[in-house]
Amino acid sequence: MTATAPPERPRADCAFTPAGCREHSYVPRHLGLTRRGPRRLRAAARVALPLPEPESWLDVGTGYARFPEAAKEVFPYTAFDGLDPTYRVLHGRVAERVEEAHVGSLTDPRVTARLRGRYDVVSMFRHLEHAPDPREELRAALTVLRPGGHLLLELPNPRCLFAGLLGRLWVPHSPPGHLHLLPMETLCDELRAQGCTIVATGHRTAHIPYDLAAATSLVLSYLLPSLLSPLGSPLVAAAWTLDHLLAPLLRATRYSNAYRVIARKEPT
Repeated sequence: MTATAPPERPRADCAFTPAGCREHSYVPRHLGLTRRGPRRLRAAARVALPLPEPESWLDVGTGYARFPEAAKEVFPYTAFDGLDPTYRVLHGRVAERVEEAHVGSLTDPRVTARLRGRYDVVSMFRHLEHAPDPREELRAALTVLRPGGHLLLELPNPRCLFAGLLGRLWVPHSPPGHLHLLPMETLCDELRAQGCTIVATGHRTAHIPYDLAAATSLVLSYLLPSLLSPLGSPLVAAAWTLDHLLAPLLRATRYSNAYRVIARKEPT
């Protein structure tokens, strides 16, 4: 396979305009560096503990429904459903990680009509940046929420330290899939414009230490694609160690590589 030049990154200053992206076969997601384990998934669920206990919760972009599976340990009396554009969510239903599995897009009128006003919480973890139209995605999420329900969002932070230092080598700047990179202030402004109250924002628990390791893997895959595994692994491991050493410092600042927002749908 022939390596290509690094792709143009999505523009963070054009928050609701799709960014043109070229396909890129060397993004190092196959290393699992950005994957969240059960401990991180439970931590993501615990941010909702200060809210009224939800009876029903929809996880959008749920994949195999690993988040609902972990969140049940935090909210054992909550009914979790999953929505995903792929059939992976059906595997989650068979494994009893969700009670209902919905295949499709939240912005599909048939989906929103079926789910209208059913949920106390709608979560979108690392989902909104992949949506063709984030504004419409938010509008659809609020449609399926009950009045007084909460929207829980997690997104990459385009103003983080490594976004500036690494440029196009920062994973969220690399396609496929990252169509939008929304600064937290932009997202909060849009939520307010759609009638929401911002309940909480934060960076600490959203940060995943992977930036330097992923960038190192990406560079090596350009330079030595066939030798990445035997020669590059020690370098990636060293970068991964540095990521984890820096993580406590970054989590305490707005330069964390991700952020979370909790917004409440106000009755109209």
